[in-house]
Amino acid sequence: MLMSRRIDIELTSTREDGTWTWRAAGAKQPKGVLNGALLPSGAAVGDALRADVETSLDGTDVLAVLAPKGKSHREPERIEIIAKAVKDDELVTQVLAKRGRGDRGDRGDRGDRRDRPPRRDGDHPRGDGRPGGRAGGPGGPGGDRSGGPRGDRPPRADRPTGEQGERPERPRRERPAAPVKPKAKRLRPGRTHRKVALDALAPEEQVIAEQVLRGGVPAVRQAVDKMNEEAKAAGRPEVKHEPLLAVAERLLPALRSAEWRDRAEAAVADLEELDLRDLRSVVVAAETGAKDDESRGLAARLREGLALRVDQEQSAWLAEIAETLGDGRVVRALRLSSRPPKAGAPLPSDMAAKLSDAASAALTAETVSDRWATVLDALSFSPVRLTVVPTSKPENPSAELVAAITRVAGRIPKVAEAFGIEAPTDGARRRGPRPGGKPAGGRPPKGTKPGPDGGAPIPPPPPVPEAAAAEAPTDEPVTEA
Repeated sequence: MLMSRRIDIELTSTREDGTWTWRAAGAKQPKGVLNGALLPSGAAVGDALRADVETSLDGTDVLAVLAPKGKSHREPERIEIIAKAVKDDELVTQVLAKRGRGDRGDRGDRGDRRDRPPRRDGDHPRGDGRPGGRAGGPGGPGGDRSGGPRGDRPPRADRPTGEQGERPERPRRERPAAPVKPKAKRLRPGRTHRKVALDALAPEEQVIAEQVLRGGVPAVRQAVDKMNEEAKAAGRPEVKHEPLLAVAERLLPALRSAEWRDRAEAAVADLEELDLRDLRSVVVAAETGAKDDESRGLAARLREGLALRVDQEQSAWLAEIAETLGDGRVVRALRLSSRPPKAGAPLPSDMAAKLSDAASAALTAETVSDRWATVLDALSFSPVRLTVVPTSKPENPSAELVAAITRVAGRIPKVAEAFGIEAPTDGARRRGPRPGGKPAGGRPPKGTKPGPDGGAPIPPPPPVPEAAAAEAPTDEPVTEA
């Protein structure tokens, strides 16, 4: 069953047989032909009309055409508000909530409570001295909570108050803000000497020099391999590596010197604030980068500045450890002690003794397992890790605590010994052989020698006795970075 619908159509043309062509208003589809007798009088090409259409498999047929609606000149509808005439003093009304049964009336007629004399037993209708009464009972509002009558306390007016009858304010405790350490500057070298070195080369050499500055001779080799792959895919002849690599090796010293000169000048400009890691990298690279007298003088200045900066950082490092120990922050002090600015510099004996005592005092039977794990983690990298002995230990240590001690037992032998945990030897700390007797990676353990004709390996020599080991020099470093 077909149903008609109403759409907007636009007349597009007229024909000699009295029919008109049309299309949907503002669109190309649907479109079709309608009988001119359906149109209202005065219709013309381009008029937009309303039409009832019916769509089927054969197309869209126009059943009726309606004339366009004329413009309406009616006045807009308005809503009339009918209100009762009121006086000016009746425009605002106020409705108060009803008073409840438990509401208390105005106390203004009773005067100030400070002006009334203190209550005594019997003043109140219930002041008969019964327990819980409002006047005499020790638990009531009128009696003293300590058991005596309220009259034993001084009146409210005699109590110490502020200047205007208010309670004096208590001084607020303010924690001192932690000092914010300035962040060290990172090295930002320029490109002055690098650009001069590139401009002095031939155009064909500049391409190779740019690759050398990016990654040295290996970068040139990778660029040539990539170029040969593209040439092979396109059917072009490949390029030989040897001539290009020879040019790269010839240009490498001069380019490396120019690049170091840019880094060195940037380091000298920020010598007092530059990060020590960047400053050390520039000083180390001076051995290959400083080729002329001017560059060598610049390198000497950088070495002097680095030595001065390291001494300053070392003094600040010791002062921070002492301050941290004074504040009772043992974990922070242990972590600081493991990162000395000057590599190989030992911790002063008095400072090491204080740090060791503080770490021992932090390991007690009352300390929780999480705190034990935190202290042991910081202690395992500290230079005092071999001298710390727990003050006391829990009678029944938890499995988490035992696991934490076992994990770092080789670095804190005295703590492991206090818990009866055997610290691994030096050979056991390294990666041992796999199960089954085969060493990891197919290599024999360190200290063994292969047997003759590829036979069984010769075992390592027997261990040195304890007496001889005590006299032998130890390989244990003084400090750990």
